[in-house]
Amino acid sequence: MSERTLRLSIRVRPGSARAGVGGQYARALLVRVHERAVDNKATEAALAAVAEALGVRRGDITLVTGATSRHKVIEVRADDEAAVRQRLAELLTGH
Repeated sequence: MSERTLRLSIRVRPGSARAGVGGQYARALLVRVHERAVDNKATEAALAAVAEALGVRRGDITLVTGATSRHKVIEVRADDEAAVRQRLAELLTGH
C-alpha cells in the first residue's frame, strides 16, 4: 500500500477545560487542548491529539502554516488513506 499525504485545516482552542478532537469551526477540524498558547505548547498538544484521533504517529503530522495562529493547516501522512479519511469524517460530524 502506498503512502498518501492529506492536507487539512484545524482550529485550535488552547486552554480548554475539556480537551478533545471533534466537530467543526469554520470548516476546520476543532481541536481543544488544555495547554496554553505559550512556547508552542498548544500547537504541539494539538498535533499530538490529531495524530492520536486519526490513528497515525505524531511524526506523520506536519504543520504547514499557522505556527502562531489558532487556525492551522497540517499534512497527514497515511499508509491507509481510506481509514484516515473515514476517521476524519467521523470527527468532523461528531459520529
